[in-house]
Amino acid sequence: MTNICIITGSAGLIGSESVSFFADKFDIIIGIDNDMRSYFFGREASTEWNTDKLRGTINNFEHHAIDIRNNEDLDKLFSKYGDQIKLVIHTAAQPSHDWAANEPLTDFTINANGTLNMLEATRLHCPEATFIFTSTNKVYGDTPNRLPLVELEKRWEIDKTHSYYTEGIDENMSIDQTKHSLFGASKVAADVLVQEYGKYFKMNTGIFRGGCLTGPNHSGTQLHGFLSYLMKCAITGDKYTIFGYQGKQVRDNIHSWDLVNMFWHFHQAPRQGEVYNAGGGRYSNCSMTEAIEICEAITGKPMKYEYSKTNRIGDHIWWISDVSKFKTDYPNWSHKYNVNDILNQIHQSFQKRAII
Repeated sequence: MTNICIITGSAGLIGSESVSFFADKFDIIIGIDNDMRSYFFGREASTEWNTDKLRGTINNFEHHAIDIRNNEDLDKLFSKYGDQIKLVIHTAAQPSHDWAANEPLTDFTINANGTLNMLEATRLHCPEATFIFTSTNKVYGDTPNRLPLVELEKRWEIDKTHSYYTEGIDENMSIDQTKHSLFGASKVAADVLVQEYGKYFKMNTGIFRGGCLTGPNHSGTQLHGFLSYLMKCAITGDKYTIFGYQGKQVRDNIHSWDLVNMFWHFHQAPRQGEVYNAGGGRYSNCSMTEAIEICEAITGKPMKYEYSKTNRIGDHIWWISDVSKFKTDYPNWSHKYNVNDILNQIHQSFQKRAII
């Protein structure tokens, strides 16, 4: 029997990494991507270049420009291949909590309804397949900002006496009574749906609540793609804007390859409706100020940036993911790339794409 992997958002950061990673593990890789990123963030954020790259380098890659809000098109595709589909990786989304406020209906129908369409297509046509969903730490809203944080010279840090200090924030943090942003709310709806399909229908579903997902294939813009856009500004000399918290806000940054490797481990021994925080953890994290310093060291020139006192709505002051639950369930997985590795790779990628 032919083994097939379907990947939504296949030209995006995690989607394209998944295509490359799983190409030698499946007979056919089916990518679903209609370049909505260019609609969200403008032509400079288009992922068409990545689709063209995948078509030219992955022999068993098949591209479909389907909108995941179109249930009929999805049903046709899934019914064509049926139980030959062994793995579904759902990364397609409207990814920015700033942009979501511009078009709430678009944001919700893509993130929530689109995910429901994907789940139903899987349940009806290949219920034994593994279904992996890229959720977000924004499902926790701004609850992390209530933690006992300490301001240091270049970053915010959690008080050393707190239980989160050693490993970071775990999956037991409440998602209630908090400001999520509309993006966070639409992802909460999708997140819970994927959990429910796993627990109610006994499907093999995994939910990965990402920290700052990044890597060399990111088409970063001001509203999404923190490290990629930062390095782009460092190279081009464009002015970067820091929003609030003295530029000391902390993000844990996970390389797209490390996240997709988590998917691979999960697929080999899937669970039903399981939730994992997925980020760089204590292994790979930085503040905005620290990231700027790394970019300057890599490019060899000072960055142009300005500071705005107004932080983004629902933004986290300090976020580090505790990935110990995943490591316990899948002990052979570990991080491979840290922040310095990631920024060096992003720099090299921009040079290859002539962003100089």
